[in-house]
Amino acid sequence: METGLSEIGSSKMFDGFNKRYKHYSQTLGCSMTFSVYFPPSASSSHRFPVLYWLSGLTCTDENFIIKSGAQRAASTHGIALVAPDTSPRGLNIEGEADSYDFGVGAGFYLNATQEKWKNWRMYDYLVKELPKLLSENFAQLDTTKASISGHSMGGHGALTIYLKNLDKYKSVSAFAPIANPINCPWGQKAFTNYLGDNKAAWEEYDATCLISKFNNLSATILIDQGENDQFYPDQLLPSKFEEACKKVNAPLLLRLQPGYDHSYYFIATFIEDHISHHAQALKL
Repeated sequence: METGLSEIGSSKMFDGFNKRYKHYSQTLGCSMTFSVYFPPSASSSHRFPVLYWLSGLTCTDENFIIKSGAQRAASTHGIALVAPDTSPRGLNIEGEADSYDFGVGAGFYLNATQEKWKNWRMYDYLVKELPKLLSENFAQLDTTKASISGHSMGGHGALTIYLKNLDKYKSVSAFAPIANPINCPWGQKAFTNYLGDNKAAWEEYDATCLISKFNNLSATILIDQGENDQFYPDQLLPSKFEEACKKVNAPLLLRLQPGYDHSYYFIATFIEDHISHHAQALKL
């Protein structure tokens, strides 16, 4: 295959396997890695639904797989976990690694329109290329049954991708998502650089703006937010998203968790609830 898909790692866990793959992405114009947790299977013909996990700023495909402990619940429920990387890598665009919140490790799950960043097309990579790659190469995955989740920048990605593709995903959840990026420093910096000054283009990647357009939801949106998260007041703005959901009667369960911060300790604590949430929507 021209994608050159190859397995670069495998570890057994909760009777299933964490596997890591490398391939050439036509969408992004570079080699990409992604991780998959395959739950244990009683028969070779069994196909697993897929939960995509989108990670936050500075992360790779490995953070969630190594730190979250999500495999325990995924093994129990029979859900495959797919963790892509957070941006193109190795393109050596000038300035791509100058700051943690833009460029490498900070793709923001959008399709950039500015010429310099034209390869930053994580939205198309995730919505189109990766599911196709998975369905063509892994008979044990049923990519027609999929849900999506993520943390911080990845929570933003999960919410926006879900809302724009309600036909492709059964449910969404997020940990501490950047819920209203057009109104926070992280979002404003990324959107200015990737999308230019056209504010209408920004709104296409803002969950708070999108919920008013795409509110024919079949499953409740689950969001967990730590109250001791240092980014909660200025960057994440979940209350803005909550207000927007109320206006259109979109089902949202926003849980503020006292004492929890922005870290994977927080994610590991509540990940089982999120896997159960998706298992229910995927009718397992």
